[in-house]
Amino acid sequence: MAVQPESSTEEIRRLRRCINDLVSVLALPAIWTGGGPSHIVSNLLDALVSMLNLDFIYARLGNSGASEHTEMMRIGPTLEPKPQPQEISERLRPWLADDPQKISPVVSNFFGGRDIALVSLQLGLHGEMGLLVAGSGRTDFPQQTERLVLNVAANQAAIGLHEANVLRELDQRVAQRTVELTSANEQLHEARAALEKAFDEIKRSEAKLCQVIDAIPTIAWCNLPDGPNEFLNKSWHEYTGLSPEESYGWGWQAAFHPDDLPPLMTKWREMLTTREPGEIEARIRRHDGVFRWFLIRAEPFLEEGNLIRWYGTSTDIDDRKRAEDALNKARAELAQVAQVTTLSTLTASIAHEVNQPLSGIVTNASTCLRMLDANPPNLEGARETARRTIRDGNRASEVITRLRGLFSRKNVAFEPFDLNEAVEEVIALLLGELQRNRVVLKPDLTADLPAVLGDRIQVQQVILNLIRNGSDAMSAVDDRPRELLIKTESDEGSAVRLSVKDTGVGFDRLTEEKLFEAFYTTKGDGMGIGLSVSRSIMESHRGRLWAIRNEGPGATFWLSIPCDTNT
Repeated sequence: MAVQPESSTEEIRRLRRCINDLVSVLALPAIWTGGGPSHIVSNLLDALVSMLNLDFIYARLGNSGASEHTEMMRIGPTLEPKPQPQEISERLRPWLADDPQKISPVVSNFFGGRDIALVSLQLGLHGEMGLLVAGSGRTDFPQQTERLVLNVAANQAAIGLHEANVLRELDQRVAQRTVELTSANEQLHEARAALEKAFDEIKRSEAKLCQVIDAIPTIAWCNLPDGPNEFLNKSWHEYTGLSPEESYGWGWQAAFHPDDLPPLMTKWREMLTTREPGEIEARIRRHDGVFRWFLIRAEPFLEEGNLIRWYGTSTDIDDRKRAEDALNKARAELAQVAQVTTLSTLTASIAHEVNQPLSGIVTNASTCLRMLDANPPNLEGARETARRTIRDGNRASEVITRLRGLFSRKNVAFEPFDLNEAVEEVIALLLGELQRNRVVLKPDLTADLPAVLGDRIQVQQVILNLIRNGSDAMSAVDDRPRELLIKTESDEGSAVRLSVKDTGVGFDRLTEEKLFEAFYTTKGDGMGIGLSVSRSIMESHRGRLWAIRNEGPGATFWLSIPCDTNT
């Protein structure tokens, strides 16, 4: 609408009125403090419709995109006839649904045939709290002072609405927190009661558990994560005679044999580092001073990857150790019997092996004497003959040395050795006998095998037994070659494997189950101890010995022995 010139007096009056209106608007927060959004907007609309002599003022709380919003309206005394608020809201809806900022400044025939000037104001920086629409039929609306008052009023309302929303959210949070705290307090009381009940049950359970642990017929214990003892059951104190105070922490070490304590502590420190279960044998002193062997086992108790405790047992194995020692002694004696038996069966082979170099020695000695008795003496020929004599003497000495090493009775000595070399020495000893028995020997020894760990003589005794058994199994074979394949190879990297394959009569399934039983034999003149002793030897080397039937004639015997870990 066109604005008419005003006099200075009228301008002053208008400015004073604007100032008074602004003061009134700025005072509104004191009225609506603590009130809700509807209370704030209601007070604002009442004040503005009278201050600015408006025909109506409309407010909508919430942005236009919201699914729900609140509408409020005040109608001034100048608007005749009096419309209903819903009628004005319907007239404004086309603009409000589109873009309130694009509302037409003057709407013709707005209501009752009158033209109305409209002003739209956002509540909030982007209208997120709602909007105000003021309408007046005056031709000079809105004046600059009126627009100023409307803007300040809208800002005050936005601040008040924001504070009301904050207070409302705060009240809701406080109420929610109060409910949560009340619920938590109730749960805390319930938990406390349950905890007290659980503690009572735990105490009763601990008492029962202590009774059970003390009743266990073996020593049971619990250590802290870093190693010292926390608990030892009644069996420990009765066996050692040590009191709980003397045993706890590291005091338990006093009961162990001085020779066994260093390796025990080394193993214990290793387990503490790796947090892996383990076991070790050691001697523990009884209350009367007697030491007995115990098997000590320990298991870590982990919870979510954290080590909580060590639990273990110490089981008396002294009687078992003595029985094992007696068994090993019996096995050694049985092995010696097997050696002597083998030696007696090799008499012809040994005589042949020794007789050849001895015959050479006699012949060469006679030749040497004739050369020395010649005139003049044949010194060069005698010298060469003496060399051949020495060579044949060394050959005879080597045969005797191999026999003495293979059949001598001495303590077991585990050390690294080359399995191929051990096989070749046994073959050299048996070669004459194999040739007389028309056995075609086919050695297939894989080169560059790692050294194995064990007693060389015992392993050679096993190999000798397998080769002779293979030869014996082919003694009645005349319709096919008597072939004996001896093969060495790597066994999955951690061991070396040897096989002896013959083309003999083989064995049936029933015999296969009894092959390694003591005193079981398929030979008419056999004692049935060779394979049994051989398996015992391999088991003492942490190896294996087994047999399989060939797809064709004969059988194959296998042995596997661990490699030396340093090779």
